[in-house]
Amino acid sequence: MSTSHLAPPRTSDRSAWDRVLMLHARVERELTLALHGRHGLGLSEYRSLEHLVRSETSELRMQDLADKVGLGQSSITRLVARLEKSGFAYKDLCPSDKRGVYAVITDQGRERYQLARATYAEVLSSVLNVFAADPELGPTVQALRTPQS
Repeated sequence: MSTSHLAPPRTSDRSAWDRVLMLHARVERELTLALHGRHGLGLSEYRSLEHLVRSETSELRMQDLADKVGLGQSSITRLVARLEKSGFAYKDLCPSDKRGVYAVITDQGRERYQLARATYAEVLSSVLNVFAADPELGPTVQALRTPQS
């Protein structure tokens, strides 16, 4: 039986992961407040529109969208229903498989995404700049911003 050597508490995997989660929660909170306040969009709605915009066909199967956004099937169904109610997307049946349902972005959804995209980028950079100066989270921000070779 081998013994494992624990890393010092400051550099342990658990400690590093806790800092990532703390940074993630704080950044997501600021993004959520800004997107909702300025554009009436939740963060998952924004990310769904982003995935639909980036899709070559401007549509994704509902399950694929759920996987990309990190939601379950029932949650993505409710989210797309909200997008549909707002005129940002609609549901369409797959022509080759009538059981398959697609979420399709509308022109209005594209416009809202473009407006919200600038807010997202601005707030993300601003919040990361603030946390870069934080003694606890600064090294994590620095690691995220360091280009990988």
